[in-house]
Amino acid sequence: MDALDRKILTELQLDGRLTVTELAARVQLSVSPCHRRLRDLEREGAIRGYRAVVDPAAVGLNFEAVVFATLRWEDAGTVTAFEEAVSAIPHVIQAQRLFGDPDYLLRVATTDLAAYQQLYDQQLAKLPGVQRLTSTLVMKNVVQDRPLPE
Repeated sequence: MDALDRKILTELQLDGRLTVTELAARVQLSVSPCHRRLRDLEREGAIRGYRAVVDPAAVGLNFEAVVFATLRWEDAGTVTAFEEAVSAIPHVIQAQRLFGDPDYLLRVATTDLAAYQQLYDQQLAKLPGVQRLTSTLVMKNVVQDRPLPE
């Protein structure tokens, strides 16, 4: 991957709806080579897909919590069961396995505190292998959906 590929990735992260012609102009390349590079980036997996970035408040998800999960055991079966169960909860919008303690960081979006409490009681607290959950409420998103640096 060279500097031109990185520039293409930067432009697409800023506006994924660019036409190949617009993209080529922004990276100062003719259309055919730009299109070829774009296809290569997609085929190689550098570009995993295209999506719309939706404002959570616009769809009624006005509440966000960061949940730290610590597991009782970290054997393969427990980890797999936990990750499968977390993946099945639509309100978990991000889940990351961490080194050290806690074991996982989850970002959870709901309509309000009452909805979060219900989700916590009915699903999060019942996740397989959980020893402890610690929630922190998000006051404000300062940096979100930032493009990756070049």
